[in-house]
This record gives sequence, structure tokens and C-alpha cells, in this order.
Amino acid sequence: MNDLLTNITNALIGFAVGDALGVPVEFETREQLKHYPVSGMLGHMRYNQPAGTWSDDSSMVFCTVESLCNGYHLDDIGMNFSRWRNDRFWTPHGRVFDIGIQTQKAIDRIDRLIENGIRIKPMSDVGVNERENGNGSLMRILPLALFLEKKPIDERFRIIRDVSGLTHPHIRAVIGCFLYSQFISGLLEGKDKIRSYEAMQTESKEFLSSVTDPSELAHYSRILDHNIAGFDEATIESSAYVLHSLEAALWCVMKNESFRDTLISAVNLGNDTDTIAAIAGGAAGLIYGMENIPEEWISVLARKDDIMDLAVRFEKGLLQLK
Repeated sequence: MNDLLTNITNALIGFAVGDALGVPVEFETREQLKHYPVSGMLGHMRYNQPAGTWSDDSSMVFCTVESLCNGYHLDDIGMNFSRWRNDRFWTPHGRVFDIGIQTQKAIDRIDRLIENGIRIKPMSDVGVNERENGNGSLMRILPLALFLEKKPIDERFRIIRDVSGLTHPHIRAVIGCFLYSQFISGLLEGKDKIRSYEAMQTESKEFLSSVTDPSELAHYSRILDHNIAGFDEATIESSAYVLHSLEAALWCVMKNESFRDTLISAVNLGNDTDTIAAIAGGAAGLIYGMENIPEEWISVLARKDDIMDLAVRFEKGLLQLK
């Protein structure tokens, strides 16, 4: 495979594998998992799904990629989310078994717009409560990082803000999506994870300080002003709050030196296991390559061949846009 297709495939497979590893133990506490740690791909348990089943995280990533194969059209991305929730588009086994509350409400809004023939646009962030900062846009932003790799930083931020705003318009969620995208961009450029992290810090702080409120940027100070790997595990929270999810995923990526260890670490943090392992898995796939993902994890991955085909179509779409 060429470098572009390799990167796309590594990122998408890595993401889906992380998601599938975390699905069976979602909402298990860290203390529970210390007694019964996850060491490989499991089946059933939380959602009674076969081993290798990914969740809404991967479904929404694949819906986004499906749209981006034909260029960037925000309303089309939104319509694909509706197709997933309502028509089981890009589900692992023809059923939606997990969806976040905020995402559910956002798709209800999208459906109303479609029914009334109104073009789908981002939600306004005016009056949005800061508690509405789940990880539902962070978990699906990976394809935008792949799509926007060569774009100017202001354009990347604008598009990421709009795509996040389909479900999570608060600037804190947007910042989380942007920082993850910046880190992924460094990996796509061929930087190792340390240099990618440092570039993300430098470039993001300089740019975000001019377009966001300093008080919002301050929430991400542990990521932006330190190497997150230097913090003790006890201080790493693994909830569905966008800040916690990004910190946890980056902590696992920066702390470990193999795909397996990164993903096992992420799952065993507990709580929002599938999303944190998926976010970490997308980056780890780029760092270590598909050849370093355990074969026993890939072999049971739901719709593996469809994901590989999607990667090929995404590559073709990107090449046509150049």
C-alpha cells in the first residue's frame, strides 16, 4: 500500500480495534478492572455483542469517512449520522446498541431539519451549558484530521468547529477535537509521537490564543503545558467528559511503547473504555502500523473487509481532490 492508504488504513483499523476492545467492559470502574484486567478481545458482557464488535464511536467515524470520500459537505455528514441512527447505516451487525444522550438529541434535530427541507448546519454555541461537553465529537473527529492534513491551520479549525458543532458546539469540545487533530497531523507528517506532541503544543497554543477565551484554553493546560505522560495514573480520569477523554487517550499513547500496551492501558483505565481506547487506537495505529496490531484482535474485527474497502475509497477521494 502507498503511504496515504497505509495511514488511512492504520488509523481506521486502529480506532475500530480500540473501540471493540473497550465495548465489553464499558462503565466498569478502574478498581474492578484492576481485579479482572482486560488482556485481549472479549465478547458479550456489557452489550452482549460478539468479540470484535465496535460501537457508535466507529460507526460515526465510518459515516464521516463515507461522506468525505466525496469531499467536505457538512450537511452530508449530518445526513449520514441520521442514516446510522435510523437506518442502521455503518453498524457492525445491523443494530445500534449504544448512543450518547447529547448525540441522540442532536440527531433528532438533524432529522427535523431533513424533514423540513432545511440545510443542516452546526448548532449555535450561544447559551450552551458547559456541562454539554461529552466526548461525542472528539470520538469521531479522526477522519477530519486525515482529510485536513495539508490545509492551513485556520481552515482546519473552522471545519473542525463546524463538524463538532453538529452535536457538540461548545468551544471546549471544539478545542479537544482540534488538539487531537493537531497531534494526528504530526504523525501523518512522519514525526514520531514526541515531536508530534510538541508540535501540537506549540502550534495549538499560538493559534488558539487568538481565537478562544484564555479561560477555556486553561482547561487544557495539562496537555498544552506539560507532557501528559508525566502525570500519575491516579490523576488521569477516564470519563466521557471531553477533557478527561483526551487526557486519558494521550496519556496512554505517550506512556506506552507498543500498540498492544497502549490499548490495554486505555481499556483498563475503566469507565468510558470504548471511546478512550478508540481515540488512543487511532493514534497508535499510525504510530505502530497495522502490522503491529495483534492478529487475534484484527481477525475478529466486525466488517474488517468493509473497513479496508472504505479506506481505499477514502484514499481515492482524497487523491481526486488534490
